[in-house]
Amino acid sequence: MHRFITFAAAALSLASCSRAADAPGCLLVPSGYGPEGQVPIRVERVASGLEVPWGLAFLPDGDVLVTERPGRVRLIHGGRLLGAPVASVPVTARGEGGLLGIALDPRFAENRRFYMYFTRAKDGRDVNGVARFTLAADGRSARQDRFILDDIPAARFHDGGRIRFGPDGMLYVATGDAREPPSAQDPRSTGGKLLRITPGGAPAPGNPTPGSPVFLSGLRNTEAFDWLDARTLIVADHGPSGEMGRSGHDEVSVARAGDDLGWPDVWRCEAARGRVAPALVFREAVPPGGGSMYRGDAIPAWRGSFLIGILGSRHLHRVALGADGRVAAHEVYLAGDPPKGLGRLREVVQGPDGALWVTTSNCDGRGTCPAEKDVVVRIVGG
Repeated sequence: MHRFITFAAAALSLASCSRAADAPGCLLVPSGYGPEGQVPIRVERVASGLEVPWGLAFLPDGDVLVTERPGRVRLIHGGRLLGAPVASVPVTARGEGGLLGIALDPRFAENRRFYMYFTRAKDGRDVNGVARFTLAADGRSARQDRFILDDIPAARFHDGGRIRFGPDGMLYVATGDAREPPSAQDPRSTGGKLLRITPGGAPAPGNPTPGSPVFLSGLRNTEAFDWLDARTLIVADHGPSGEMGRSGHDEVSVARAGDDLGWPDVWRCEAARGRVAPALVFREAVPPGGGSMYRGDAIPAWRGSFLIGILGSRHLHRVALGADGRVAAHEVYLAGDPPKGLGRLREVVQGPDGALWVTTSNCDGRGTCPAEKDVVVRIVGG
């Protein structure tokens, strides 16, 4: 059982980390991933028998939609996973592609609409797109309406896929560089970006470049982002895995509209004119799955923290920022494979019940798939 300690005490454990001289606001973790978490928590199983559950969407009636990467949308009803899919989507599920992110329309109670990001074959090539769906009144089926955004670059790796509606009512879409690093710096490409569009798919009013959906650039493969306030985001991005002789250095950054996070021109804690340096960098490859700011009451000590599901190093990571946007504390929870930990973690999001909901990704070909397959859990205070 973890013991509670204050942020101030946790910050003392950062002595093993070093700050890069060329970017004073960046905290570099030179080895390992961080100190062991001290806040008491309890993990409760919600559902099992899933195959790479990538995204969660909480319905007003308490049910939960779950996307599975092979192309199925499942329903958790009354705390139980139903056997029949709500929808089956034809996808290309090679590598990191397939059925990925999901988001409810802000007016879902009125229009029953939701959106999903997925990879499919089109004209002899793979592309990613965001399609709009309508959920039946009983929640047991859904029909696809149309693609609101299409032809996002796709590849076996670096496929992006997280989508979320922001506090401004616009849809934010995280894309990967699709193994073409220069695309992250190309304003004409939707690859390696965070896009901001209207619910109808048009570039959102007020974007940095009028008529363009690009909100942030210089990303490699982002699956985690959330809002610190109405204008400021926190973003976790994958570092390189061999490109240009580089590896590791996954990062967490604070960004605003129009910012360039630097990939592939700068990496690590490097500072460069016109580029945003990260707040936190791991020298050893992590890399990050989904992430969410925690504002709930189920784990009071975590309130105001950014919680990230970690894939390769198999843990849940908590990051606390100070008022200056720098890392005040960070720590590791649920490290390792079952039964000690949960293994590879994909989606991390606060539920309407105040708990932190997490999905595993042990059956994605990179982990050890157990007999119960992948699971959905909720995390509360211990």
